[in-house]
Amino acid sequence: MSGHSKFANIKHKKEKNDAAKGKIFTIIGREIAVAVKEGGADPANNSRLRDVIAKAKSNNMPNDTIERGIKKAAGDANSVNYVNVTYEGYGPNGLAIIVEALTDNKNRTAANVRNAFTKGGGNVGTQGCVSFMFDKKGQIIIDKEECDMDSDELMMLAVDAGAEDFIEEDDSFEVDTTPEDLSKVREALETAGVKMVSAEVSMVPQTYGDLTDENDIKKMNRILDLLDEDDDVQAVYHNWNMPEEDEE
Repeated sequence: MSGHSKFANIKHKKEKNDAAKGKIFTIIGREIAVAVKEGGADPANNSRLRDVIAKAKSNNMPNDTIERGIKKAAGDANSVNYVNVTYEGYGPNGLAIIVEALTDNKNRTAANVRNAFTKGGGNVGTQGCVSFMFDKKGQIIIDKEECDMDSDELMMLAVDAGAEDFIEEDDSFEVDTTPEDLSKVREALETAGVKMVSAEVSMVPQTYGDLTDENDIKKMNRILDLLDEDDDVQAVYHNWNMPEEDEE
């Protein structure tokens, strides 16, 4: 993972999102709706909802907005039904891209995603064409400056809770889990008073690719920017070894 500071990536994303909180709140609002419909409105009995609430709080979503979203999803039988859709494809130089979306209109979302790839000189592929190049993991990121524990103590806490791996970066700690154990490990850290920058299931590239041509870099950024602007898109994963100044 050297050279791929996920924390720098997240921090930059959050700064960008501060200017467009509507986008991140839309994403989380949809995740709340899906979690409530799947497992009910009581976070005590719904681990997915607990995870989404933790994500909402780490993105400074007000408590009343969270509660309103839960009540709306629980009380409105006619509320919008969102479905999960995943697209896989290629960017410039064959870079792998996975797009996860929550949508109430698959045709609209498919057209928008295809348009983003096309405008950046890439193309949407078939299901499974690039996902084999990624590992699905639970990832928890902790800002070193916000953490009172030393690395050994934090590592023992995480491993005892069920973490698979513990990585120390210059500015952060990364705790990796299986997707199934993410909630359990996050809750153990939360109980111990550890502040987390993020805790979510992520698709982690097994290898990374570089772009050296300026035009290719522009095209890849174009794809990522267009996907980022789409309200249906929940997450985008890719294996581009982004130069630091370009990191999103």
